Amino acid sequence: MDGNKTQAKLTRTQSSLLRSPPTIRSSIHSMSSVNDITPDEEDIEEQKPHKPGSSRFTPGRSGSSRFFPFLGIAILSLYSLFLFFHRDDIPTSENLLLVLIFFAVLLFFAGKNKVLIHRSFSFVKQLCDEYLGRLGFSRNHSKPVQWFIGESNLTKKERKYRKDNITTKEGVVFYSNGDFYEGEFHKGRRNGSGVYNYFVSGKYEGDWIDGGYDGFGIERWAKGSRYRGQYRQGLRHGYGVYKFYTGDSYAGEWCNGQSHGVGMQTCSDGSCYVGEFKCGVKHGLGCYHFRNGDGYAGEYFGDKIHGFGVYHFANGHYYKGSWHEGRKQGYGMYTIQNSDARCGEWDCGNLTTPLPPLTDKVLRAVQAARKTAENAIHLRRVDEQVNKAVVAANKAATAARVTAVKAVQNRMDGKFCDTNI
Repeated sequence: MDGNKTQAKLTRTQSSLLRSPPTIRSSIHSMSSVNDITPDEEDIEEQKPHKPGSSRFTPGRSGSSRFFPFLGIAILSLYSLFLFFHRDDIPTSENLLLVLIFFAVLLFFAGKNKVLIHRSFSFVKQLCDEYLGRLGFSRNHSKPVQWFIGESNLTKKERKYRKDNITTKEGVVFYSNGDFYEGEFHKGRRNGSGVYNYFVSGKYEGDWIDGGYDGFGIERWAKGSRYRGQYRQGLRHGYGVYKFYTGDSYAGEWCNGQSHGVGMQTCSDGSCYVGEFKCGVKHGLGCYHFRNGDGYAGEYFGDKIHGFGVYHFANGHYYKGSWHEGRKQGYGMYTIQNSDARCGEWDCGNLTTPLPPLTDKVLRAVQAARKTAENAIHLRRVDEQVNKAVVAANKAATAARVTAVKAVQNRMDGKFCDTNI
């Protein structure tokens, strides 16, 4: 069936994560509500608790006052019949005609007053029961009333209706751009488990809510990139691992499709960063191990070393102080391997104003750099949460593949025919 007329297809847009491959943005964000079957008013009334000894029907002014005219009409009609049948001067054919006319009028009156007749008989029955009860006789041999909560009192027909119209179904939908979806549907939208195959560009296997990725799943691209983890409203959100086709990877927290929070970024050249991210770039506290053996622990701003921190060089030198966009800027101390130190004010990586090591401005900058570096080293880790998310994503992808097989089988058997899709 054609998906363009009934349900929007998914599209992929660019992500800012490490200049990353595309991410998923679903065009459907609204949640269709589940409309359960509303029982009749009498069914709702049956589910309401009543006081012990109370009755569902209590004859009141409208019931008893309308009953007596009906009783009078019935008695008058019987008396008229008696007179018609016992008069000798009226022929038999005319008697029969009058009887037929009388019954036609009586049936018409009964059809217009079904509720009144039912209440009248109920009233008479109640009066008889009360009278027999006073005499010591009891006619109430019915079973005790049982109240049900939920679906216990549904009939077989109502259960079948709910099963056919509310529960999820497995099916296959093809789209005009070459994409196709195999999985569960609910109310005409992708909901539950399923596999979405992009034309030539990859696939997604996992959980769905209201037509978008939501829950856990695995996303693959044609070039070889892969993401395993959590989603929300069609975007990577929560914890997960993204492995790029270039060999780079990111494992940590996500928000609205971008790395955001605490995570670890590893590159194919051997460098590694563990720390805080914001909107897809390094921002906050973090530790970076460079491929040449250098290391830095401190503050980042907008993907660059910025603030206070400590930089260790591979040759044994190190710098403690302030930074600005990746360069030594402000006050700090550069210590050489043989314990010689160059202290003072720095500008664009060069020492412009030499100062003694014990100068207050230099000491404050060095102490701030040491404290910031220590906080960056002891930053909270999210390895456990990421591992749990990966395990959950693998399970969700497995369930989605099983559901896709059922969907294909249903299509082959002609069982899936939901016109709402």
